[in-house]
Amino acid sequence: MPDHAGTLSVLIPVYNEEKYVGEIITRVLALGPVVKELVIVDDGSKDRTAEVVQARADGEPKILFHKSPKNGGKTAAIRKALELATGDVLIVQDADLEYDPAEIPDVIAPILAGQADVVFGSRFLVRKAARVHYFSHYLANSFLTFLSNCLTNRNMTDIETGYKAFRKEVIQPLKLTSKGFGMEVEITAMVCKTKARTYEVPISYYGRAYDEGKKIGFWDGVAALWYIGFYNLIQPLTGSGRAYKNTVNESLARTAAAVGH
Repeated sequence: MPDHAGTLSVLIPVYNEEKYVGEIITRVLALGPVVKELVIVDDGSKDRTAEVVQARADGEPKILFHKSPKNGGKTAAIRKALELATGDVLIVQDADLEYDPAEIPDVIAPILAGQADVVFGSRFLVRKAARVHYFSHYLANSFLTFLSNCLTNRNMTDIETGYKAFRKEVIQPLKLTSKGFGMEVEITAMVCKTKARTYEVPISYYGRAYDEGKKIGFWDGVAALWYIGFYNLIQPLTGSGRAYKNTVNESLARTAAAVGH
């Protein structure tokens, strides 16, 4: 069996998560040797989040910590994390305990097995543990996923999932240009324009209520509608969109040739 030690970079954007970020760090480190690094980007937190992370980083060589001077949104934080990450496989891990790091091995398994280039952890593919929560969020997510599928011709079940894993060749060439939570739509649209083999696996979801710190809201959903149109119909035709597609496809072809696929 191949040795995957030091393969994974876990990208963790944080904003005002002093209550949970320490636990997230502990759970990710518990995954063991496969984790090369935790790339934690503090997005201008106003609480003690940065202090908590820095205290853990001082005694843990696997933690790479960057503190942004002001809040720029999740996309900005992930954009910075992508610049810093050095692993062969990258996964996004939110810091709010809605997604359990213990399931990361399940999400990245198709990539490590050489079957996939991208894996989405779906909250709806097969129902695992899922907190019963807002019906309005379920309807919005279902509609956004349906609309995205119409434009990508893919049969995704959950484009807004927080668990997305990638081979570095697929995600690092993508220069994210959306704002806020727009990266979920942007990444889905742009990846689907490439030849990346994309899989979904079922995951659990322990969603928070707004009084528990949930941040995504109505206007994020409205913005997602614009992003679905823009990143599916316009961005792929621009110079940067074509360059991304060509870069990824060429890299995937070289890798496939090297391993004899």
